[in-house]
Amino acid sequence: MFIPCDDAKRLIKEKNAQLVDVRTPEEFAMSKLPGAINIPLQDIDRVGESMLDADVPVIVFCRSGQRSHMAMQILLSQSFDEVYNLGSFMAWHQCPDL
Repeated sequence: MFIPCDDAKRLIKEKNAQLVDVRTPEEFAMSKLPGAINIPLQDIDRVGESMLDADVPVIVFCRSGQRSHMAMQILLSQSFDEVYNLGSFMAWHQCPDL
Protein backbone atom coordinates (compact mmCIF):
# COMPACT_ATOMS: atom_id res chain seq x y z
CA MET A 1 0.00 0.00 0.00
CA PHE A 2 1.31 3.47 -0.89
CA ILE A 3 1.80 5.81 2.08
CA PRO A 4 2.06 9.62 1.81
CA CYS A 5 5.14 11.11 3.47
CA ASP A 6 3.24 12.83 6.28
CA ASP A 7 1.56 9.53 7.22
CA ALA A 8 4.94 7.78 7.02
CA LYS A 9 6.53 10.30 9.38
CA ARG A 10 3.59 9.93 11.76
CA LEU A 11 3.89 6.12 11.68
CA ILE A 12 7.60 6.36 12.48
CA LYS A 13 6.94 8.75 15.34
CA GLU A 14 3.95 6.93 16.85
CA LYS A 15 4.73 3.25 16.11
CA ASN A 16 8.52 3.33 15.65
CA ALA A 17 8.08 2.09 12.06
CA GLN A 18 11.17 0.79 10.30
CA LEU A 19 12.35 2.87 7.34
CA VAL A 20 14.05 0.72 4.68
CA ASP A 21 15.93 2.00 1.64
CA VAL A 22 15.97 -0.73 -1.02
CA ARG A 23 18.36 1.10 -3.36
CA THR A 24 21.89 -0.14 -3.99
CA PRO A 25 24.60 0.51 -1.37
CA GLU A 26 26.15 3.03 -3.77
CA GLU A 27 22.88 4.98 -4.06
CA PHE A 28 22.41 4.80 -0.30
CA ALA A 29 25.93 6.18 0.29
CA MET A 30 25.17 9.19 -1.93
CA SER A 31 21.98 10.23 -0.11
CA LYS A 32 20.34 8.82 3.01
CA LEU A 33 17.14 9.54 4.88
CA PRO A 34 17.47 9.97 8.64
CA GLY A 35 17.01 6.68 10.45
CA ALA A 36 16.81 4.58 7.27
CA ILE A 37 18.59 1.26 6.92
CA ASN A 38 19.78 -0.08 3.59
CA ILE A 39 18.60 -3.48 2.42
CA PRO A 40 18.99 -3.62 -1.37
CA LEU A 41 16.06 -5.14 -3.25
CA GLN A 42 18.12 -8.13 -4.36
CA ASP A 43 18.78 -8.97 -0.68
CA ILE A 44 15.37 -8.21 0.84
CA ASP A 45 14.07 -11.80 0.69
CA ARG A 46 17.22 -13.18 2.36
CA VAL A 47 17.75 -10.63 5.12
CA GLY A 48 14.29 -9.22 5.69
CA GLU A 49 13.44 -11.25 8.76
CA SER A 50 16.94 -11.17 10.23
CA MET A 51 17.23 -7.37 10.03
CA LEU A 52 13.60 -6.31 10.47
CA ASP A 53 10.99 -6.86 13.15
CA ALA A 54 7.91 -8.42 11.52
CA ASP A 55 5.75 -7.08 14.36
CA VAL A 56 6.60 -3.44 13.63
CA PRO A 57 5.41 -1.53 10.54
CA VAL A 58 7.90 -1.31 7.66
CA ILE A 59 8.13 1.60 5.22
CA VAL A 60 10.15 0.92 2.06
CA PHE A 61 11.41 3.41 -0.52
CA CYS A 62 13.80 3.72 -3.45
CA ARG A 63 14.56 6.23 -6.21
CA SER A 64 11.31 6.00 -8.16
CA GLY A 65 9.00 3.65 -6.25
CA GLN A 66 9.36 0.65 -8.54
CA ARG A 67 11.91 -1.32 -6.48
CA SER A 68 10.15 -0.41 -3.25
CA HIS A 69 6.89 -1.79 -4.67
CA MET A 70 8.64 -5.09 -5.39
CA ALA A 71 10.22 -5.09 -1.91
CA MET A 72 6.82 -4.48 -0.34
CA GLN A 73 5.38 -7.47 -2.20
CA ILE A 74 8.27 -9.68 -1.07
CA LEU A 75 7.91 -8.69 2.58
CA LEU A 76 4.14 -9.15 2.49
CA SER A 77 4.65 -12.67 1.11
CA GLN A 78 6.82 -13.42 4.14
CA SER A 79 5.73 -12.87 7.75
CA PHE A 80 5.28 -9.09 7.50
CA ASP A 81 1.72 -7.83 7.88
CA GLU A 82 2.17 -4.07 7.82
CA VAL A 83 4.36 -2.88 4.93
CA TYR A 84 4.02 0.48 3.18
CA ASN A 85 5.58 1.92 0.04
CA LEU A 86 6.74 5.53 0.36
CA GLY A 87 7.81 5.43 -3.28
CA SER A 88 10.60 7.85 -4.08
CA PHE A 89 12.92 9.06 -1.33
CA MET A 90 12.44 12.55 -2.78
CA ALA A 91 8.88 12.53 -1.38
CA TRP A 92 10.41 12.68 2.10
CA HIS A 93 12.09 16.01 1.37
CA GLN A 94 8.90 17.54 0.01
CA CYS A 95 7.00 16.82 3.21
CA PRO A 96 7.05 19.07 6.28
CA ASP A 97 8.32 17.66 9.56
CA LEU A 98 5.71 16.69 12.12
